[in-house]
Amino acid sequence: MTYCLRIADLPTTERPRERLMANGSQVLATAELIAILLGTGQGPGKLSAVGLGQHILQELGKCDRDPLAVLREVSVQELMQIDGIGPAKATTILAAIELGKRAFQSRPLDRTPIESPAAAAAALSQHLMWKMQERFAVLLLDVKNRLIGTQVITIGTATETLAPPREIFREVLRQGATRVVVAHNHPSGSVEPSPQDIELTRQLLSGAQILGIPLLDHLILGDGNHQSLREVTTLWDEYPQGD
Repeated sequence: MTYCLRIADLPTTERPRERLMANGSQVLATAELIAILLGTGQGPGKLSAVGLGQHILQELGKCDRDPLAVLREVSVQELMQIDGIGPAKATTILAAIELGKRAFQSRPLDRTPIESPAAAAAALSQHLMWKMQERFAVLLLDVKNRLIGTQVITIGTATETLAPPREIFREVLRQGATRVVVAHNHPSGSVEPSPQDIELTRQLLSGAQILGIPLLDHLILGDGNHQSLREVTTLWDEYPQGD
């Protein structure tokens, strides 16, 4: 395929949209999928949309990086540094990536009760594990510890995140949860609690007592592992949750 040609100049059987409609999206190369999002080409040498899609992948794959892995976390600014990519194309690509993430993460809720730190960590791992920034999330449960939903409350930097108790409990109340597990990740991979983690847990336990919504645990996730603060501290003895 000559990538400097316009898509309209290609035989119908070679055009990405027509191929997708005839054979399904799974048969398209990654550059062709990007081309459908781009709609038009240009960039270096007046590339077609397919050629521009390939050019994007080449740029993201520099320094032996996996271009799809980079694409999952790429920013609008990084995309716009690529010749031929302006705000419209960059935001379209980012919107498609986010939609794909949400579609992947959306699944029928497992109504099996969350009865162990390992089960809670598994339910939250897609939101927290191996993320490059610290994230704070809540696992929302009903009175029988069955999953109502999960919610990322805040996203911080590579070393810290802010999770005000007010924001956490606001989401718990909004979702109608009667029990909750909180969790955050450590991008470093260490799952040892920091003094700040301990102090935040103390504040949350105190707030949970006032609201009558038991805080069952505070988990730290990182590098495929997890740590339960309920198991390694005495905080739940200091602030009984009545669970």
